[in-house]
Order: sequence, then C-alpha cells, then structure tokens
Amino acid sequence: METLPLHFYDDPIEVIFKTPPTYEKSPDCPQGFTWREKSYLITEVLEEWVDFERRGKSARNMKPTHAATARIRGSWGVGRYYFRVKTDSNHYFELYYDRAPEDCDDRKGKWFLKGERKLAVSKEQ
Repeated sequence: METLPLHFYDDPIEVIFKTPPTYEKSPDCPQGFTWREKSYLITEVLEEWVDFERRGKSARNMKPTHAATARIRGSWGVGRYYFRVKTDSNHYFELYYDRAPEDCDDRKGKWFLKGERKLAVSKEQ
C-alpha cells in the first residue's frame, strides 16, 4: 500500500507498548501513540526501516572503516527507526524513534510523529 506525504509535523509523541521492547534503543513498532492529547491505536504497519547514517559532528568523529560498519549495525546514540502505520481512525502516519540522547542526564532516545500521509491514488488506463 503506497502512501504519500500530506502534512509534516516532526512533533514529539508518547508511545504505547503492550509489552515494553526488549532493547529500548532498538524498538519494534509501538501499538499506539498519543499526539496532541489524542490517542491513536496502530492497526497496521505498512513499512519499517532503519537509518544509521551519522550526521553533523558525529559524521566526522569515526574512522572510515568503523563508520562503514556503524552504517549497517548502528552505534550508540546514532540512528532512527522509522514506521509507516495505519491507525484505528483510518489515518496514515510516519513515526520514528531517534536514538540520540538529549544530554548526559537523559540518555534515552525520543519518539516523534514525522507527519501524516495519504493513500496514493493509482491511475488506471
């Protein structure tokens, strides 16, 4: 099922897990989330992928051989887990978990709602 971007938000969200992820920094898709004081249950995961690309200062602080391995497996505090989902309200969203720590006192990553999506309309001829 192909979707296209509709609205960009990049807002922080609170996620809902029936069972917390085994590895906090490598999460599966949550079962739901709360955004702007409204709760959404995820009914279908359409796509998921990871991006371990190093950006900014962290792109320059690693030897090229180590950076190549980190792009595949990830490294501490670097990377994002993306999920395109359908919700119980029939909305389509793109969420991501950013592994980057806020600071030394808050070493956990954060969840964000990247944006809302819409179904792509196929033109049959």
